[in-house]
Amino acid sequence: MQFRKEILNIMGIFSGMMGNASEIDTKEIESEVGPLLYDSEQITKAFKLIRDLIVFTNSRLILVDKQGITGKKIEYHSIPFRSITHFAVETAGHLDLDAELKIWISGNSSPITKEFKKDKNIFEVQKALANSIAR
Repeated sequence: MQFRKEILNIMGIFSGMMGNASEIDTKEIESEVGPLLYDSEQITKAFKLIRDLIVFTNSRLILVDKQGITGKKIEYHSIPFRSITHFAVETAGHLDLDAELKIWISGNSSPITKEFKKDKNIFEVQKALANSIAR
């Protein structure tokens, strides 16, 4: 059982390095995003995209953008679910190998865009977003 868990973890890391979103255990990122959470807020789902994170809580979406070569500079983008007006998924094509998740926030005409390599996990992220907004 432990061996299978380690293999799945390695596969998730490899998938993340290739630009694919891989779902990660919420316990793994508590130390990183925990200080951003308010008292009763809980992480419900999280995805790793290369170095960046897409974190769902019970009330908002947190986009973690690690910048620079070392990734020490980090931007935390907090989006309350109530401010998301709509979102879209653009799948990869034959020549365009990247898929995109676009999120529009009230008051902004341009969407926040996250790129994914040609992978099916963009639909898992979209599903988590839809479930979170529907609450």
